[in-house]
Amino acid sequence: MKPYRSTLLRAFGYAMTGIWTAVQRERNMKIHIAAAVSCFIAAALLQLDKISWLFLISAVAAVFIAELVNTAVEAVIDLVSPAEHPLARVAKDTAAGASLVAAIYAAAVGILIFWEPLMQWVRSITG
Repeated sequence: MKPYRSTLLRAFGYAMTGIWTAVQRERNMKIHIAAAVSCFIAAALLQLDKISWLFLISAVAAVFIAELVNTAVEAVIDLVSPAEHPLARVAKDTAAGASLVAAIYAAAVGILIFWEPLMQWVRSITG
């Protein structure tokens, strides 16, 4: 049987469906999106420089990528191992750990980027 080959447009559609599915099903993905939007709004209001934007966007992308991969790993494990199994647990916990590492990285980037501009803003309004 010849493998199915999709068009480039269909491939993008499948990818968007995967992202949308993760957004709909995963509570953490919703939290990450809310945090990202908040950070982007704050970055715009504080008029951050291009390098800060680059690090901010990279950190957000890292979290989204890790969360999407975590969701995919969990789905595959649930498919192939519906019963409890120690190796299934290792796979799921490790994928979740990757998401946690990405989120900690993003938080550290956010602190480094926002600390000084926020402190300047606070000083400007408190006189």
